[in-house]
Amino acid sequence: MDEAKPFDIPKWEVWEAFKKVKANQGAAGVDGQSIADFEADLSNNLYKLWNRLSSGSYFPPPVRRVDIPKGDGGTRPLGIPTVADRIAQEVARRFLEPCLEPVFHADSYGYRPGRSALDAVRTARQRCWRYDWVLDIDVRSYFDSIDWELLLKAVRHHTDCRWALLYIERWLKAPEQTGDGSIVPRTAGTPQGGVISPLLANLLLHYAFDMWMARNFPHIPFERYADDIICHCESADEARALWSALADRFAVCKLVLHPEKTKIVYCKDVNRRGDFPNQSFDFLGFTFRARKTLWHGYIYAHSFMPAASPAALKDISRTIRRWALHHRSDKTLQELAAMYDPCIRGWINYFSRFHRAQLRPTLMRIDTFLIRWARRKFKRLRGQTTGARRWLARVRRANPTLFSHWLYFNVGSRTSEAV
Repeated sequence: MDEAKPFDIPKWEVWEAFKKVKANQGAAGVDGQSIADFEADLSNNLYKLWNRLSSGSYFPPPVRRVDIPKGDGGTRPLGIPTVADRIAQEVARRFLEPCLEPVFHADSYGYRPGRSALDAVRTARQRCWRYDWVLDIDVRSYFDSIDWELLLKAVRHHTDCRWALLYIERWLKAPEQTGDGSIVPRTAGTPQGGVISPLLANLLLHYAFDMWMARNFPHIPFERYADDIICHCESADEARALWSALADRFAVCKLVLHPEKTKIVYCKDVNRRGDFPNQSFDFLGFTFRARKTLWHGYIYAHSFMPAASPAALKDISRTIRRWALHHRSDKTLQELAAMYDPCIRGWINYFSRFHRAQLRPTLMRIDTFLIRWARRKFKRLRGQTTGARRWLARVRRANPTLFSHWLYFNVGSRTSEAV
């Protein structure tokens, strides 16, 4: 029988946390241990982790820093915890989330159960039809700028659980290890890549932004997905006043609005006259701007609507190119579909919800690579672009569900062009 521990953390919570971490997969941390490695001695590893958490002797190792390229040419730093640390963070997240979820704002969508980015985009679309102006807010390096004192004050407001407060503070202050092995101390922020980081980041902006808006600008609706924020205004003057007030508010909270990326946008469409330099904005992978649409089944007009952004489509194209399908002649077509169609299906499920035609040309590039694959795979098709195209068209008609974009865009039907 285990001796009494200072912290009452049930063993089954650690087990449930492991199952969630395993389902999410993820890369190894600074110790190089993968999920499979951890699972090889699962019972012992989970017991040791529970024992340290329950006794107060758990100290998180450094997070492994990885710089992820961004569409604008910059990089986004990720801090990847070890597998054991991810499990420990999941234990804390499972404890803290039920305390915070009931108090979060209705227009906060990021990393919350039962809410999604598509919900935020859908609400933004509807409000852009009712409000002429948008303040598109960008918080500069938000996850790296979070003030620890303010965040811990917010956490203490919702719980007095000693172990949760102890470990959250330790996670915030854990150093990072760079690519060359150097250990670098951190003085602010919560690492993107941490299991508990999204919940903590949401909590700070709940007080820094959501509740502040409810008190000071209750008539201005907004959608917030983590630090991506859109505010809907009646006029350009109202948007400017909000921008100025928000800059002051964020300065108090040790945050900074990005001066170039924060902007006022005029939601111009067929019913809105006048002009303004900015008439579009990006939000969660979608570009909102005036687009030709069919009203009442017979009237063409321009409506302010979202569609997959050029940056998102460029990322998809880059991913398709990295697959190098035409070099995988050792695989069958069915094996290629099993490998890559889950990703294709994910793109369709997300980006096709609004103005799906925008997605079609990008996904049809997959077929261009499949034609090149067929020319390498089959001797009779080598050097025959037209023959390979006809071959793929026959395959599509015979197996329309093999790749999701064939079925979704009705590719290969008698009324559809081949490629």
